[in-house]
Amino acid sequence: MKTHIHLSPDALYPFDARGIAKRFRHAAIFGALDALNPGETMRFVNDHDPLPLIEQLQQRYGEQVEIRYRQREPGEIVIDFVKRS
Repeated sequence: MKTHIHLSPDALYPFDARGIAKRFRHAAIFGALDALNPGETMRFVNDHDPLPLIEQLQQRYGEQVEIRYRQREPGEIVIDFVKRS
C-alpha cells in the first residue's frame, strides 16, 4: 500500500509561475495538476491573466479541475485550481 505524504496540511499547494521560464510553464502546470489528489488545490500566481492556459486546462481536464479566481487585478493574478474526484 502506497502512502501519500502531504506537504501542506490544508491541501493547498502554491505554484508561482513568475519564476518559471515561459517555455516550461504550461508543462510544469500540467504536471503539478496531474500530481494533485481529489480535493487538493494548487494556488497559481502570475503577473498576467493566463487566458490561453485556462482554455487548455478546460480542454484537457474538463470538469475534473475547478477554476476559481481569487485575485484578478493587472499584475497580480491568483487562481485556485481545485482537483475534483
